[in-house]
Amino acid sequence: MTHIDFAAALQRAVRTLDFAATPDGWQSGGPVGVHPSIDLAVAAFPPGRAPVWGNVLFSHQHPQGVVAEIAAEAGPVLNIAFDKDQRDRQLDSPLWLPDADWSQFEFTPLFSAGDAHAARFVAPYPASLLKLMLAVGVALAVEEGACDWPAALQAMMVTSDNSATDQMVALLHRVGWLSPGPNNRLNARFAELGLPSLQLNNTQRQGGWRNADGAGVGQIHMTAWDTVRLLWLLDADAPPPPWLPPGSTLLQPAAREHLRAVLAAQQLDEVLSSGALRAVPGWVAGAPDAPRFAHKTGTTISYASDAGIVAAAPDGSGHAIVAVITSLGLRFAPHAECATTWRLPALGAAVQALVDAL
Repeated sequence: MTHIDFAAALQRAVRTLDFAATPDGWQSGGPVGVHPSIDLAVAAFPPGRAPVWGNVLFSHQHPQGVVAEIAAEAGPVLNIAFDKDQRDRQLDSPLWLPDADWSQFEFTPLFSAGDAHAARFVAPYPASLLKLMLAVGVALAVEEGACDWPAALQAMMVTSDNSATDQMVALLHRVGWLSPGPNNRLNARFAELGLPSLQLNNTQRQGGWRNADGAGVGQIHMTAWDTVRLLWLLDADAPPPPWLPPGSTLLQPAAREHLRAVLAAQQLDEVLSSGALRAVPGWVAGAPDAPRFAHKTGTTISYASDAGIVAAAPDGSGHAIVAVITSLGLRFAPHAECATTWRLPALGAAVQALVDAL
């Protein structure tokens, strides 16, 4: 299967699930009506064969989906101009309100490879998936001897504890990895690795990273394809990253495996995977659960995200990295214990079926 074929299969998988019909709690359970924003990227590693990858993006502006054109050797997306999410005076994004008229907004560019005819796509806020970037920052600080592994890292990643996240943000400021403005070493490191959409902007020295701190929505950004490539650099079982010079690394093996183990301890299998929700009425099976799916989730009222590494099955099949960032948050959950619509674990299962068949 070629990259084009694989991306087309991902596009069909999203279309089949009819996300525009998702019940919306902000519309009394009626369908959302417009296609939610979904940024889905997958890199798969079939045994004995070259990797295949794809990135598809949907929104109310692109209800049939746009297939990302990815540069040679798993480079950047070429045909999408990503814009930043927005924040209003109430410190929330107005873009996801049921009656939002996007023609009335002025958007700020996030990243574009320079194609003048690129399709525009607003990158949804990644919610707690942003903690993956913080975890990488902590690992970089540990490697340079600026700190030891903090106990709070586990809580931030495994149960998505926000107070632990405050501690990690404050730590990265203290050790110089989250300095304000152009001196932000973590943003610079991501850019050096060819991942310019991964940004943690305007976090605060005391640990602030939320909307009310001046960070959060509109300041912290991720796209699915750059997230997949970040995880590629954390996956010892994947081939060397082809978009970087030979020998390029993000972390040394010990730190890389420490982060992989933390991701594999995930307890919130409730977005692409759904094992944490088996007792909920209407349960829908999803992607593999942790520990096989070493991942991080993120959810708020308007957003749901999930990204991680799926380890190969005993026969060598099924190894993949997947990331999804969406505008399908808690308002679309069918039950109080759910984090999002059942359509997202259904998508997770469909993606894994495609990977398994390679």
